[in-house]
Amino acid sequence: MKPSRLLLTWLAVLLAVSIVLGALRALGMAVPSTLLSINWGLLLALLALATLDAVRLKRLPSPQVQRQMPGSLALGRWSEVRLQVSHDFQRPLNVQVFDHVADGLDFENLPLSVELQPGQHSQVGYRLRPLKRGHFSFEHCETHLPSPLGLWTDKRLLDAADETRVYPDFARLYEGQLLAVDNWLSHLGIRQHQRRGQGQEFHQLREFREGDSLRQIDWKATARHRTPIAREYEDERDQQIIFLLDCGRRMRSQDGELAHFDHALNACLLLSYTALRQGDAVGLGTFATEQPRYLAPVKGSGQLNVLLNAVYDLDSSQRPADYQAAVTQLLARQKRRALVVLVTNLRDEDDEELLAALKRLGQQHRVLLASLREEALDRLRQVPVQTLPEALAYCGTVDYLNTRAELHKRLGAHAIPVLDSRPSELGAQLVTQYLAWKKAGTA
Repeated sequence: MKPSRLLLTWLAVLLAVSIVLGALRALGMAVPSTLLSINWGLLLALLALATLDAVRLKRLPSPQVQRQMPGSLALGRWSEVRLQVSHDFQRPLNVQVFDHVADGLDFENLPLSVELQPGQHSQVGYRLRPLKRGHFSFEHCETHLPSPLGLWTDKRLLDAADETRVYPDFARLYEGQLLAVDNWLSHLGIRQHQRRGQGQEFHQLREFREGDSLRQIDWKATARHRTPIAREYEDERDQQIIFLLDCGRRMRSQDGELAHFDHALNACLLLSYTALRQGDAVGLGTFATEQPRYLAPVKGSGQLNVLLNAVYDLDSSQRPADYQAAVTQLLARQKRRALVVLVTNLRDEDDEELLAALKRLGQQHRVLLASLREEALDRLRQVPVQTLPEALAYCGTVDYLNTRAELHKRLGAHAIPVLDSRPSELGAQLVTQYLAWKKAGTA
């Protein structure tokens, strides 16, 4: 409980009058004793009223608050939280409400002022934006209750338990289901390469068309129908894709509001959505974390929700990336040939150990190495050099990037494709590469 501005104002006025009267008496000037008595009477009366008002305030029941919020939130997106406030008083009341927001969530429009009417529920709202993924709990809501005479304000801590989960921002993909697949992929900046060949799996027989290859002609069906009949193939389905996601300290770099790890996670989910729509099975494995997670490849649209629930609270760690251990664990779990997408951040010190691990993995699976490149490096390379520190930063950046490029070339020489991408562009590039291999029948 703390004094209100009204009580402090009255105290300041009465104390100022007392100081003035005391100063006049100290200067030997005649001051009527009546003024002194009135001043002290007013001060005692204010003290009595303040005491009575404080006692009445303590006896007042606390308002009731109910929080209405979504059960799940999207990372980085603003959402609205509604607070329903009511009270049991016989008169209108103005209160201030402040919700105790969990760490990792940004908010706007708090505290809130609300006028409560007797026997009615009042609703107010504020905006909430998650800054990181995971599970968040709300335990308390705070109200500032004014006293009947307005001389005090009492802070009441009300129990209002709620919880929510913050998922990667995947809403735009569900919105895209209303569009044609090609238009949706084009909207995301994903390019589909021209098809080479005729896929892998037989689909149906149809009449021969202009542009078809002679190898597509089914001669038995042609003789039977006495007209050219061609075989039609479709892209091979029921393939398996496994993401091997680095959760170590290399993925803690941050460009803007999202860390590289969040960009990598969003890219994996984007490719998962596309692959599941293509009829393939998708799985996930993590490494360089305290408790590695593994999801076996499964087909069907329901697998996307399984992936989301498995990674929504996944975070990067301070551990180094052990590629040999990650590959060993994956080979022990995944026996069937699959496309393994290793998402990490290659550094200039990566060489023999990484190459040996990927060559082992490539003996049984198709491997795609997706390496994130810090956008700050690209910016430093474009900044004009005018001072010695700028020159040192530029030379260091160019040397680092050149060493990194040499590593990519060495990996490419051993038939290990490397996708070097900025974090914000990784999702579109992964899907582009996947669809290119899919069309060529090499995925």
